Parts: sequence; structure tokens; C-alpha cells
Amino acid sequence: MSLKPFNKLPELNTANVLLVENEALFQEKLADAIVLLENNVNVKVRLARSLPLPLENAENRPRIDLVAFIVHLNSEQSLLSAEASLKHLDSGYFLGKVCFLVTGARCGTLPYERLTSLKKMAATLNSPLLMAEDKTAEGVNAAAQRVLAVLRVAAGLVPTATGLSLSSLTRCTVAKDPDWQNEDRSHLNQP
Repeated sequence: MSLKPFNKLPELNTANVLLVENEALFQEKLADAIVLLENNVNVKVRLARSLPLPLENAENRPRIDLVAFIVHLNSEQSLLSAEASLKHLDSGYFLGKVCFLVTGARCGTLPYERLTSLKKMAATLNSPLLMAEDKTAEGVNAAAQRVLAVLRVAAGLVPTATGLSLSSLTRCTVAKDPDWQNEDRSHLNQP
């Protein structure tokens, strides 16, 4: 059974986010920070290791406004779990109700292919790709603020903004030519 974004009515002044992380290393710290930072709206954070969600209590589960996949670039299993979980989301979620939160991008030993694969996945799904630092309190708070910004829009709490407009502004793009970084661009700086 796939998770559907519009099968339940929204609650007044409430936003629900589902944090999906297969290793549960960053999830709880991020959830606590999200709840502490938001004081204007009732934010409910749900945690899952992967999708699909269990069928029991499905009728009591609130409407999920945003699904945030936490991907650790130093773990191939983290990326594979996110890819497998995407299959259990209704296509309506890809209209501004999914984002990817990436940790470990500063690590010099991570395989470049994982980041490239994740960028392509986010670009294909027109979903925001947010970078996060999970080792410091400041990094966790910054990540929470980014997720909250996307959540407010996805939950319809920002007037005149929609998840589609947000995803068009924040979506990840991938260069068509993988060697674009190696091109000589010195002519661009000439008057």
C-alpha cells in the first residue's frame, strides 16, 4: 500500500512531517530540533526506517504533509533504502511534498557516484536536495530550519506559496555533461 498525500483532510494549524532514515542516526536529533524551533504551528514529527509504513493503525495516522528522506552519503545502504522507499509513495507526493536531506557531503572519502546518483534522483523527482551537518548542534538546528521551511509550504501554511512553486525554486539540477567542471571557462570572465 502506498502512502497518499491527499487521502485525509489537513488539521488546522498543524503540519506533519515523516522523517525516513534507515540507520536512525540523525532522525531523533532532527525531530527534536524541528519541534523546538517551531512555535507558531503544531508540528508533528513521525519517524520511519523505511517505507511502506505498517498497515496497522493506518486509519488513525494523520495526513503526512512532507516526507523527508535522510541520506548519509557515507553509507551505500542509506541511499539504497531511500530509493526502495520511494516506490511506496503515491505520485502526488512528488508535487512538492518530498525532500532529501543529505549528510556527509563534506567527507573527502565518500564515493562521488553516490552524490551524483542522489542529485539525479532529486532532479528527476523535482524535489529539493538539502545539505545538512549532523555532527554539531548548529548543524542540526540549521537542518531543522530548512526542513521546517519546506514543511510550512508543503502543509499549505504559507500564503501564496505551493509545494510545486517551492520545488521549482529549490529543485536539484544536474549538468547534462558530466565533464562540465573540466571545461575552460576563462572566457566567461572577460568583458
